[in-house]
Amino acid sequence: MRLQKEFEEKIGYQFQNVELLQQALTHSSYANERHLGKHTDNERLEFLGDAVLEIITSEFLFHTYPDYPEGELTRLRASMVCEPTLAFCTRELELGKYLLLGKGEAQTGGRERKSILSDALEALIGAIYLDGGFANAKEFVFRFVLNDIEHKQLFFDSKTILQELVQGNSSKELHYSLVSEEGPDHDKKFIVEAKIGDTVYGQGAGRTKKSAEQEAAYHTLLQLKQQSP
Repeated sequence: MRLQKEFEEKIGYQFQNVELLQQALTHSSYANERHLGKHTDNERLEFLGDAVLEIITSEFLFHTYPDYPEGELTRLRASMVCEPTLAFCTRELELGKYLLLGKGEAQTGGRERKSILSDALEALIGAIYLDGGFANAKEFVFRFVLNDIEHKQLFFDSKTILQELVQGNSSKELHYSLVSEEGPDHDKKFIVEAKIGDTVYGQGAGRTKKSAEQEAAYHTLLQLKQQSP
């Protein structure tokens, strides 16, 4: 209960029906382990939240980019509501800390797993929608998902943006180096460095090499941004 109250303060929304919040934070591994019964995990709320998120994002992009054609709006929306970007949005909320996970899932890094975090965020949006209506869900999405679009686009497209930046401004090659590989096979963590020539600019960690490279590219872009006006 204390953690739920703390989380409500963090998201700036107080639930009238706290059972909806608890369900949004309940992963199927926890529900199965505790034999909680059918539909007690967050999967149905995730289904609803996904639809609510899509309409809010679509409306926002429609009004924000009046000159964009349908294809560009669709591409931009896909980048905003994809798994890596939604998981990135949960960092500010420390969402993983509040999730109810089964022991096995918790022990194998479930609180940092992008699929679990993004699903839980959508479930939370669904729960707020049911509890407080569309306006409250929209306020939450604007505050935690649609804030700082440029920054999130930079994260989502980091490898592509960095590759184009290096090709256009440097004679040196961009490459990624695996620094270390930690943990057992079922719970790997990869540490990767992004280098331009022989100089390390950014480091990233992830459960796959690809996600570690993406994070390394993102930190490299932030570093380059600081260096040039």
